[in-house]
Amino acid sequence: MSFEKNFCPSPWYHMRINNAGHYEYCRWAIKSERRVEASIREVEPIVWFQKHMSGVRQAMLNGTTVPGCSDCIKMEQHGKVSGRQRQLLKIGVRKESFVPALQSSSWMSPLSYSQDNNGDTDQIPQDWQIDLGNYCNSACLFCNPHSSSRLATEWKRIGIINSVPKSAWCEDPGLLESFLSMLKSSPTIRYLHFIGGETVITPAFVKILQALVDADLQHEISIGFTVNLTIWDADLINLLSKFKLVQLGVSIECFHPVNDYARYGSNITSVRQVLDAWLESAEQYNWLVQIRPTPTILTILHYPTIYEFAIPRNITVESCNFLNDPTYMRPTVLPMEYRQPIIDKLTAVAATIPVIDDTQVINTRNQYLNASQLRQDITSYVDYLKNSPDESYRLPELVAYLKKMEASRKNSVLDYLPEYEKLLRTAGY
Repeated sequence: MSFEKNFCPSPWYHMRINNAGHYEYCRWAIKSERRVEASIREVEPIVWFQKHMSGVRQAMLNGTTVPGCSDCIKMEQHGKVSGRQRQLLKIGVRKESFVPALQSSSWMSPLSYSQDNNGDTDQIPQDWQIDLGNYCNSACLFCNPHSSSRLATEWKRIGIINSVPKSAWCEDPGLLESFLSMLKSSPTIRYLHFIGGETVITPAFVKILQALVDADLQHEISIGFTVNLTIWDADLINLLSKFKLVQLGVSIECFHPVNDYARYGSNITSVRQVLDAWLESAEQYNWLVQIRPTPTILTILHYPTIYEFAIPRNITVESCNFLNDPTYMRPTVLPMEYRQPIIDKLTAVAATIPVIDDTQVINTRNQYLNASQLRQDITSYVDYLKNSPDESYRLPELVAYLKKMEASRKNSVLDYLPEYEKLLRTAGY
């Protein structure tokens, strides 16, 4: 096969249901480019997976670049582990040994089946991303109304949007029960990743977990989710402890007060306390933990503090991707003269981590490779900041947005980032 440059096995065992109940072919695909054809209201999940995703699978087999894959391509360009590389590893394949590894993989038979059947498959999803709506108690500046009910309410009040998003699919008892029936009758389900909103306060999260436990499926299924570090719930911890494995993501942008400005609704002091509680639970139950930041122009200056916290605690750090949207929040909106001190600081932090093995760490959940993963993640951001084009032409758009939000919140970015005053003033702040 000669399609290794663009091939990803994900469409043979993974799919996503978004907040509206529409199916998507990938958790990593760029939001504006995800393939959406039908919802759970119209088509059974397994039918959509086996038949409606045929075009994506056929494109993969033909070596064609699927439009939504551009984020993974960018990540690989800068040495950051992409979703595609993770999915390849799940079938025992690495890029550097693609052909022989794939030829010996047990997945050759399903791939051949799809090749002979116009992209159809007889497989059943093993790996789901389940979007539970936008119910959230935070209003992060880099977020959007579809992921934060609090931000949606604020945007409507100040005139950025005319209406708030509709209720999530999982708030419909009939749809939720239908989805649960599918999960309980699927013998190969192995991993469920949940996002919100703030997952842990979304009622459907507990309902799904409890239904799986009641069906005695918890011993076979791993659970993944991310918390915004505003809540710790003992009852939820007890429920999660019943599952085979929990992959816990903790969201924080930096250990500096600007975290409160970017993640509005948070307080860095209480965030630290809640973080300690989650880390204690994770240690008790042997969960996998990752710090899951979303580096933006607002927080990248103090982003090194995340690694300084993680390194001595042997915790990995991993953003989902390089921020794509909103475009004016990208770290690359900083001119190079502002990027360079950050590059220098990140480089210095990376130098504190001993080099054990330069081989790229694809399995970032392997705790024995945490040090290498941390160094790798740092250097990917160094490369990204060094080599990505200057997007400082987006600064006026950023300033316009910040001024509108600050008028609502009665705060000022300059109280948190005085280092950016000259830059922002020249852009109209």
